[in-house]
Order: sequence, then structure tokens, then C-alpha cells
Amino acid sequence: MSDPVYLDHNATTPVHPAVVDAMLPFLREHFGNPSSGHVYGRRAHDAVDRARTQVAALLGCEPDEVFFTSGGTEANNLAISGVLDALGGQRPHVLTSAVEHPATARPCDRLERHGREVTRVPVDGDGRVRVEDVRPFVRGDTALLTVMLANNETGALMPIRELADLAHAKGALVHTDAAQAVGKLPVRVDALEVDLLSVAGHKLYAPKGVGALYVRRGTPIRPVLLGAGHERGLRPGTENVPHIVALGAACELAGHDLDTEPARQRALRDDLWSHLLEGVPGIRLNGPASERLPNTLNVAFPGVRGSAVLAAAPEVAASTGSACHEGDESPSGVLTAMGMDPATALGSVRLSLGRSTDRMHVADAATALIRAWRIASESCAE
Repeated sequence: MSDPVYLDHNATTPVHPAVVDAMLPFLREHFGNPSSGHVYGRRAHDAVDRARTQVAALLGCEPDEVFFTSGGTEANNLAISGVLDALGGQRPHVLTSAVEHPATARPCDRLERHGREVTRVPVDGDGRVRVEDVRPFVRGDTALLTVMLANNETGALMPIRELADLAHAKGALVHTDAAQAVGKLPVRVDALEVDLLSVAGHKLYAPKGVGALYVRRGTPIRPVLLGAGHERGLRPGTENVPHIVALGAACELAGHDLDTEPARQRALRDDLWSHLLEGVPGIRLNGPASERLPNTLNVAFPGVRGSAVLAAAPEVAASTGSACHEGDESPSGVLTAMGMDPATALGSVRLSLGRSTDRMHVADAATALIRAWRIASESCAE
């Protein structure tokens, strides 16, 4: 049996062949420590500097505003905890949304346990934060507004520029988790007016275990980890040179294709949705029709659980947003935050396309999912 059609690119992406080629020399022969003064160290140091420039070019910032991390989770933790630590007790309030990834939500929970006040703004029925809902909660003692740029489950895009304007007017800093958006859409820090922005390598065809945090010059922030003075003292630990090189190559690759690849994936995504609409009466779209990632389609299959549909469709590799604990499923917190009833939320499946997805994949996946829904529906009726 051939491998299933991969429609789970929001979970992780395959490492692009060009990215593999870029990193291999730093796994094989260029093994030096970037902090060493000899030729081996200089080669590694120069490679890290080049990657920093490549990431900066994609984000529209200066290279010295890019700090490498172990991934998006560490970048989010560093942004949130590092800023609050640097500000001390001057501004005790943090503002976030009800649909953040755990890499943002849990650091906020910890801040709250340690005496900070955290406001979690609700989302509308499309899963988007509304500016008018945020405005009453931005205060003079707000330290940080942290809201994701694109939701990992529905693909919903958040109005970060408008939120940044609100926050900055009160003297607050702004962070966005852009892990799902970078490489799928143009993401420019000046256009968003953010002070901090997180990147996860494995969401844009680099390996797992590498990421970056953009920190605007002058932003108060302290390290979360303690050690030597790597990454200009903000993120200690000997640099993971092969993976950093890979992230730089992935960012350069993404920058070359931003004029064409998002539109190609959007067209395929819409074809997939058309097929499903025709074959599954009562299917519904979760999230906004237009203000979402071009590769993301989150749908609720009527009368069944999404997990049952995927179990009956081994030809498709996708995911649900529900959590399973010892056989007991609970609905996605993102979908229930949108006001969706638990049964509908449990019927939902996230289908996320990527660079390798083509029209044949879409047609085959649609056929398999429609057939699987019918099988699951019959099982429920028995």
C-alpha cells in the first residue's frame, strides 16, 4: 500500500530537499563551535550569521533582531517570560486570546499563578479576535499583548496590526506567535508593528528543533535560560549550527515562492472544499471563509466523530483538534471557544495542504473522506 495523502502540514512539514542539501555539510565536515576562534569555528560562525540574515530578510527586520531558539515553544516562552521579567512589577497585566497554542497559553497560566493578571479575550464565531472586544481590556498597566497571527486549527488570521496599535497607545509591548503563518503568507514585522515574533522551523520545511524569535531593537527582555553569552546573551547554549543553517535556507526558499505558492495552495484547498460540499450533505466550514491561511481547511462532518472519519480513511493523513484520554475524546478547545457545540466540534477534521500537494492528491483525499463519512454514518446508525 502506498503512503496516504499527507494533509497535516500544520502539524509539521517534511524537510525540503534544498534545505537538507544546505545543512548536510554542517553535519558532515563543518563541525566547529561558532564561539571558537580558529577556522573551524569561523566557518560555523559565518554560517549562523548567514542564516540570521536569511531569516531577517523573510521577516523584514535587521539580522541583529533575530535570535535562534530550539523552536516555536521556546521562542514564545522567551518572549512572554523574558519581557515580564525585564519589566518587573511595573506593569502586571498581560492580554492574550482564548485560542492560543499551549506554548503561549501555558506561560500565561504560569504568570497568573505567580501573581500577574491575565485577561483572555474571547473570539467570535469564526475564531477571530475582534478589535472592539480587545479595546476595553488594554490598560495603562498592560505589559504585553500576545496573540497568535494565525490559528493552528482553523487557520483564522488575527488583526495583529490593529491590536498592536491599541496596545502601543497604552505603552504595552506586542508579541505574536507566527509559527503557522511564516512561509505561508508574507509576514513583515513592520507591517504588523509587533515588538516580538516567534518562528518555528518545522512549520516551513526546516527540521524540528529549531526556531527563532524576532526582538525589535530596544525591547526590554531578559533570558529565560542561564549560561554563557550565546545569541548576544539572550539565549545561551552552543548554537545548533546544522539546524540553524536549515532554518535560514527554508526562509530563503519561502521568500522566493511567496508570490505563487500561497495562491496555488489556496486554489487546491478550495477545490477540496468543493468536493466535500458536493459529497457530504450538511458539512460545515469551521473558521472564516476568507481571513485564514491559504492551506487550511477545518470542517465538521455531520453526525459522526472526526476521529471515526479518519479511521475509515487510511488513504488520508490528517488530524482532529480533539484530545483523547484513555479512549474518551474531548472537543477542541479552539472550536468550543468559537461557540461550537461539543458534538459538532468532535465531528471536525483539520486538512492542511503543503508544497507537495497536487490536484490528484486533493481528488483522492476527497473521495476517501466522502466514502469514510458514509461508512462512519452507517456505523452510527446501527
